[in-house]
Amino acid sequence: MASDIDETGRRVPRQERAARRVDALLDAAGEVIAERGFEAATMTEIAARAGASIGAVYQYFPNKDALVLALRTRYGAEMDAKWSALFAEAVEVPVPVLVDRLFDLMVEFMASHPAYIPLLSVSLNFRRDAAARNRLRERFADLFRLRKPALDAAEAYRLAEVTLQIVKSLNLLYAPAKPKERKLLVAEYKIAVTAFLLARIG
Repeated sequence: MASDIDETGRRVPRQERAARRVDALLDAAGEVIAERGFEAATMTEIAARAGASIGAVYQYFPNKDALVLALRTRYGAEMDAKWSALFAEAVEVPVPVLVDRLFDLMVEFMASHPAYIPLLSVSLNFRRDAAARNRLRERFADLFRLRKPALDAAEAYRLAEVTLQIVKSLNLLYAPAKPKERKLLVAEYKIAVTAFLLARIG
């Protein structure tokens, strides 16, 4: 067999050729959703953009929700790699520099993945694994304890939750804003998060 079935009912490729086809479908889905929005994007258009038959799309994605979940999962993996690079040096840099890099990473990611913002508001019938949802909070909590060893685990995790909730709230304001306003919003968020972290972890 060239693939397995995951919990969403979609076929997951195991062979390199099949994996490349799925990557092409996800690339096409990202392009179409960025241009037309989630609701207007169709599986037929995504197939055509990828140079594939509609049957090939449904072979791997039983519906549009499954396709979007796979795209979100891919974005999550890419973002996780970027977080890892950030955390590798985060203990050594001053808090304002850390916050600058954190938001710059997010802004660059949104610019290079134009479907990311439209997908934020899409409600899917699938839920992320709890461990996956908590992984980033735990990494931030670990970072905060490295920077301030006096923090206990519960307090560090709470600070991580608050930090990430503030950071995530940027998305709601950022999505509809004009380019100039987006820059101003990011600057305000950097001030807010820097002040919070300086007060809590120095």
